[in-house]
Amino acid sequence: MRIGLAGVGRIGAFHAETLMGLDAVDELVVTDLDVDAARAVAERLGATHAATVQDLLASGVDGVVVATGTAGHAPLVRQAVAAKVPTFCEKPLAATLTETVELAELVEASGVPVQVGFQRRFDRAYQRVAAAVRAGELGTVHTMRANTHDQSPPHPAYIPTSGGLFRDCSVHDFDAVRYVSGREVGSVFATGANTGAAFFGEAGDVDTAAAVLTLDDGILVTVTATRYNGAGHDVRLEVMGSEGTLGVGFDDSLAVTSAEPGAAQPRGPRHRSFMERFLPAYRAELTHFAALARGDAPSPCTATDALQAFRVAEACELSRREQRVVTLDEIASPS
Repeated sequence: MRIGLAGVGRIGAFHAETLMGLDAVDELVVTDLDVDAARAVAERLGATHAATVQDLLASGVDGVVVATGTAGHAPLVRQAVAAKVPTFCEKPLAATLTETVELAELVEASGVPVQVGFQRRFDRAYQRVAAAVRAGELGTVHTMRANTHDQSPPHPAYIPTSGGLFRDCSVHDFDAVRYVSGREVGSVFATGANTGAAFFGEAGDVDTAAAVLTLDDGILVTVTATRYNGAGHDVRLEVMGSEGTLGVGFDDSLAVTSAEPGAAQPRGPRHRSFMERFLPAYRAELTHFAALARGDAPSPCTATDALQAFRVAEACELSRREQRVVTLDEIASPS
């Protein structure tokens, strides 16, 4: 099977190595606006270099992975869908809500399988909790707590194009909440603050945020995010029910030090980045995409799923700005 890869930046180069290691992939074709970077990755991995996306699609690829900067996602997905090529796209599907709605409608109408890169769906602990909820192991679920806390902030130049903390960071938690609970978000109330560098506020963003989500069956969910968690990259989810509680992220890498006398946990080492934390999940999602491209598996995270998570992020950003409860009915959705 021949797979194409558009974008060889940090995540793209990582995906290239993963794809080259899959038994199902016989040839990898890579391209990037930075021709020298794409050629270097191709030479290092023994892949094929294509000068343009058009050349890549014309080479007869069985699937394409979109790992460019955010601005390139929607145009490239449109091209791949027009060419009837199964597509994997890193989140977000598009930079704006309007374009995400339009693209989700296009993908749905096309029948071309598209998988969006919310890798937590492939993390074994998230899968275990989702299975427990569906099986009723926890009884009646009443509360969920989710957090994504980065060890350190990204480069200042990234923030103006990131979409903001909710759209860039918490959107993973919003998708995970939908995936684990099997429910939709009904309303949100969100707030945020700037406790660190000035460049967040200068870009209209915050470096720390919190939101309370009310799901359509009444489950209450708290979601927190920060760019400043010096103890390590900390991603957790707790699901609490009438018969028990399950948690994700409570292993030896937990970036929290207990204040209890004599407590020896966690032992470490702690994670320092999202790529380190979710390394097995990234590999698993691309393995699944190879099966999807062969026609052997459905999309585990569709364009519509990506849109729903984006709508929650949009609602949280609106709530933060206007300091009020926002219902999801206020946020655009497909007609």
